[in-house]
Amino acid sequence: MKILVQRVSNACVEVDEKKVGSIDLGALVFVGITHSDTKENAIWLASKFVNLRIFSDEQGKLNLSLLEKKGSALIISQFTLYGDCMEGRRPSFTKAATPDVAQYIYEEFVKEVRRLGVHVETGIFGAKMKVSLVNEGPMTLMIEK
Repeated sequence: MKILVQRVSNACVEVDEKKVGSIDLGALVFVGITHSDTKENAIWLASKFVNLRIFSDEQGKLNLSLLEKKGSALIISQFTLYGDCMEGRRPSFTKAATPDVAQYIYEEFVKEVRRLGVHVETGIFGAKMKVSLVNEGPMTLMIEK
């Protein structure tokens, strides 16, 4: 399981030209699931994510977590994080979990982030989505379990 975290001043997601989720200050999180991922991976990554110090304190040091900053999370499923581009010119997605497995793990991740106290917005699993964001910093991190 891997997540791509982007610190944002705002982000939103649309499906069929309709806004289905939006946040202001916080993080946009893309979630990729592979075949061997478990609920335990989702719980570990959720805790790592919400406690990661990616926001500056009064001295400009990265000392504040999403929880401490009272930010929100926009969490989007993205199987293409497991795209393999090493051979040929077309990415292979064989490392991505099947939709039924991925959806369960994705929903467990979302549930755990909420349980830890973060306001969460989401896209629609499996839908074609348009995601917009203003990346602050820029700050982008890949975290894998």
